[in-house]
Amino acid sequence: MNVSRPASSRLSAATRVALAGGIALSSVVLLSGTAFAHVSVQPQGEAAKGGYATVNIKVPNERDNASTVKLEVNFPLDHPLASVMPQPVPGWKAEVTKSKLSKPLELHGKTINEAVSKVTWTADGSKIGPGQFQQFPLSLGQLPEDTDQLVLKAIQTYDNKEVVRWIEEAKEGADEPQNPAPVLKLSAASGDHHGAATSPSASASASASADEKGGHDDKAGAHEEKTASASSSSSDTTARILGVIGILVGIAGVAFGVLAGRRRSA
Repeated sequence: MNVSRPASSRLSAATRVALAGGIALSSVVLLSGTAFAHVSVQPQGEAAKGGYATVNIKVPNERDNASTVKLEVNFPLDHPLASVMPQPVPGWKAEVTKSKLSKPLELHGKTINEAVSKVTWTADGSKIGPGQFQQFPLSLGQLPEDTDQLVLKAIQTYDNKEVVRWIEEAKEGADEPQNPAPVLKLSAASGDHHGAATSPSASASASASADEKGGHDDKAGAHEEKTASASSSSSDTTARILGVIGILVGIAGVAFGVLAGRRRSA
């Protein structure tokens, strides 16, 4: 014999189902926002083949109960860089490691037998806490001319001994890997396609320009910091918006379930 369930029971069941669905969907959306938070490399201006560039290594903290205390960024020796200079970051100690090249570089008429293979930043009175990020500026050059990008594999260490390896290279046509390696995209070479510092006249012009630029470094640095902060704010805002959308969808699901239950009971 079939016994009809009370309308209140049916309403309660519908509400529970809608609420569970809303929570699940909200969780998916909220989690998708955190996918943006990974170690990345951001050029400040142009990063042209054969030239020089300033970049920021952006390091967000993805943990709620630990702080980042160490970052290691590795440089490919198959496309070596003769010069990698870190800008001092308060509260952090930078160490540059060089390795011998199997094939020497020719730069400015000189033969270079070794290149930077790694830069390591270690917390020295500072750290990247939960909900925070830090940028580590680098000057790079001379950028290679025989590739469209540089993959800079990074290793992030937390104060609870957890190590996250940002070393997975993205494959064309595939989804982004879970721990993607930072990638510096290189633009087409400008001028004589060898970079501004490859000819004596260009070197002299660059030197004169550097002297003239000296009085404007502080303003330029402030502008770069503001630009980087705006970029970070945009990413954080995107994650928050996605989270709010997920919550609203969840609420809508609850309301729909309640209305559906009431219609059935009526």
